[in-house]
Amino acid sequence: MSEIIVFGAGGRTGRAAIAEALRRGHGVTAVVRDPAKYGDLAGERVRVVAGDVTDADAVAELAAGHDGAIAAVYDPAAPTADFFTRAVRALRDGLDRAGVRRLVWVGLASVLPTASGVLLMDTAGYPQEYRQFYLAHGAGNAVLREVGGGPDWVVLSPAGDFDHAGTRTGVWRRADGDAESRVSYPDFAIGLLDELDTPSLHGVHVGIADGR
Repeated sequence: MSEIIVFGAGGRTGRAAIAEALRRGHGVTAVVRDPAKYGDLAGERVRVVAGDVTDADAVAELAAGHDGAIAAVYDPAAPTADFFTRAVRALRDGLDRAGVRRLVWVGLASVLPTASGVLLMDTAGYPQEYRQFYLAHGAGNAVLREVGGGPDWVVLSPAGDFDHAGTRTGVWRRADGDAESRVSYPDFAIGLLDELDTPSLHGVHVGIADGR
C-alpha cells in the first residue's frame, strides 16, 4: 500500500482519483481549502485536511511521508493569470522538500498538441472565450519544464473533454488533442493512478481518451 496526497480533492477529478486510489488499497490525504465542506470525503483510509497548493511550506508539511502526489487544482477566487504557475512552483519546491518523488499534474486539453502538432486551442472553430484560462494552464506546464529540482512529473489531461455521464470501463489510451475525444472521470483516474504507481511517462503532457 502507498500513501497518496491529492491536491484539489473536492472536485470531480480529485474525487475520482481518490476512489481509484482506494480501489488499489492506497491511503489518501485529501487536500481541500475548507474541510468542513467536504466531510463526505473522509473515510477509513482518507484523511481530509486544509491546505493551500500555492504555499510551498504548506505543501512540504502536508506531503511528508507520502509516496506520490496528484494535483487537480483550480481556485476560482484566485487571479487566473498566475494561479497555475504559483501552484506548480509551490508543488515543485514543497514536494521536493518532503521527499515525494512523483507528481501527476492534471492539465488542460486546450494546450495539448493535435496530430498535426498544432495546439488544440489554436485549431479552427475551437472556443476562444476562455483563452486566457488556457494560456494560464500552459504557463503552469512551462514552469514544470523549467530545469532544476522538484519531483519527476507528468501532465495528464483528457484528449478533448470529459464524458460527464461516463462510467468506468477499466481501460484508457494515450491520444493527441482532439476536440471530439471523450473519457470518463473513472477511466481518467485509472490513468492518473497508473502513472503514479508505475510511471512510464516523464516530463511530458499526454492526452487520455476512452480506451475501448
